[in-house]
Amino acid sequence: MKVTIITVVFNGAGTVRDSIESVLNQTHPDIEYIVIDGKSTDNTAEVVRSYGSRITRFVSEPDKGLYDAINKGIRLATGDVIGLINADDFYHHPQVVEKVVQLFEKTNCDAVYGDVIYVNAENTQKIDRYWKVGEYKEGAFLWGWMPPHPTCFIRRSVYEKLGGYTLELKSSSDYELLLRYIHKHKIKLSYLPEVLVTMRSGGMSNATLKHRWRANREDRQGWKLNGLRPYFFTLFLKPLRKLDQLLPKL
Repeated sequence: MKVTIITVVFNGAGTVRDSIESVLNQTHPDIEYIVIDGKSTDNTAEVVRSYGSRITRFVSEPDKGLYDAINKGIRLATGDVIGLINADDFYHHPQVVEKVVQLFEKTNCDAVYGDVIYVNAENTQKIDRYWKVGEYKEGAFLWGWMPPHPTCFIRRSVYEKLGGYTLELKSSSDYELLLRYIHKHKIKLSYLPEVLVTMRSGGMSNATLKHRWRANREDRQGWKLNGLRPYFFTLFLKPLRKLDQLLPKL
């Protein structure tokens, strides 16, 4: 099974090397690696180009933001399965993709997801949060559930059938896509119960209260875009679920 990994980056010279190394060190033998750069003004492009042909395809040009760049990478992908790893994040160990592929082959699912740890941006050995997701149960989105987006590996055929990331939303396009795929269209999920991705705290998804308020409004818009109606408490439960991630679980 061929897997395409996509990294989207803009001015990420300080962290993108960790992301790249974590992909190139994967044990799965058939990986296509695409890096999409939004025409960075630092030396991101030089860092990426230093890996030469080990990176299958590198595009550096202006875009309309994160989700536009991801869509661009998806259109270029030729793998059976597509995974996304942000320029601030890295795979937790070299067998991540190999284990994900084994689960796809075992269960014939449409998507695989797993757990995440958040680490200090300066000291990646210091764990801030641990997001243990658990098995999906139908209707879980109504109770504030969603899988960690960076751990989601999705078949390319699903993207082709159900569409990519909407550009109508600035920060919740990932939530809308997962809501559309999982809750509305009921794609088949498989859960890999271990940490797949290490994320640096302080990224786009871990931002300020002001950002969370805007994201909450966009989450509601995501339901409307799909002709769906949440419970009155659904979107309040979503951020509250993060409190559980602060408990020591490792």
